[in-house]
Amino acid sequence: MYLAPMGVGAAIAVTVGSRGFGVLFSLGKLILTMYAALVLFVVLVLGAVVLLVRIPVGAFYRAVREPFLIAFSTASSEAALPLALENMEQFGVPKHIVAFVIPTGYSFNLDGSTLYLSLASVFVAQAAGVNLSFGQQLLMMLTLMLTSKGVAGVPRAALVILAGTLSTFRLPMEGVAVLLGIDALMDMARTSVNVLGNCLASAVVARWER
Repeated sequence: MYLAPMGVGAAIAVTVGSRGFGVLFSLGKLILTMYAALVLFVVLVLGAVVLLVRIPVGAFYRAVREPFLIAFSTASSEAALPLALENMEQFGVPKHIVAFVIPTGYSFNLDGSTLYLSLASVFVAQAAGVNLSFGQQLLMMLTLMLTSKGVAGVPRAALVILAGTLSTFRLPMEGVAVLLGIDALMDMARTSVNVLGNCLASAVVARWER
């Protein structure tokens, strides 16, 4: 953990040194797009679920605030797991539901990671000048929905899935090296949304089970 800032700095230095300063502008747009997509997902999709299932917004916010911040600051959903389990129990979700839904969601309900992988894949294709048809983009989306299942809850784990997807669609693997320099910033956001989605899933299942 002490060496992580130097590692990220080295990755950014390699990216700028090999691609020039112009790549920073494109990477900045990718970061803004990623954060905007996640905000829209949380507000429109997860917000609609909260209203539809009639989950008390204030109490749910207080329950997920700390796990969300831990996931955002560490970029590790595993670090936020104990507090997420504890807080959702205090929120009122039965222990047997919390103990099953949240750990299962850590493998199968990765909303933020799936959004990131789709944006990163399209970014690499555009950077390489590869024109993807609508059918190819749809196939890529379906592929990512499957391959993102089981991503480890540790920093940079999604890069492994991204590398496999790029290879499958014959996109340049150098895109992973370009994204490595900013992956820490995007990993924080997607991990926190993963944790938020899993906490909400446990509350929804508790509602279904009355």
